[in-house]
Amino acid sequence: MTRMGDLLGPDPVLLPGDPAAEAELAADENPAIVAAAHPSASIAWAVLAEDALADDKAITAYAYARTGYHRGLDQLRRNGWKGFGPVPYGHEANRGFLRCVAALARAADQIGETDEYQRCVDLLDDCDPAARPALGLG
Repeated sequence: MTRMGDLLGPDPVLLPGDPAAEAELAADENPAIVAAAHPSASIAWAVLAEDALADDKAITAYAYARTGYHRGLDQLRRNGWKGFGPVPYGHEANRGFLRCVAALARAADQIGETDEYQRCVDLLDDCDPAARPALGLG
């Protein structure tokens, strides 16, 4: 039997998220403490990267975002992603990874890494065309 997703491409990946890390961040815990306690939680790395970008620390943001990006890739692969296919922005638990990709794009742009910036933008578009505008990379 053929599933509908097989005809249209892979099924969307819906990550499980990290409820403990998300709760700690929602309670205004220091994101560095959250990332240390939950190193696989892309959302913590995204917050660290976004905070660093807000402080004009592009290199620091780049490092945080890259860490969260790779942690997110690991999670995506464990959840069936083959390197392509939908990762919907509308699914809250996917946003940590997508926010890391967007922060990596911004940091790469700020330090003049044009190729990395373009790879990140392309990845966001491949994951979900709605992600880039939602993340302010219109």
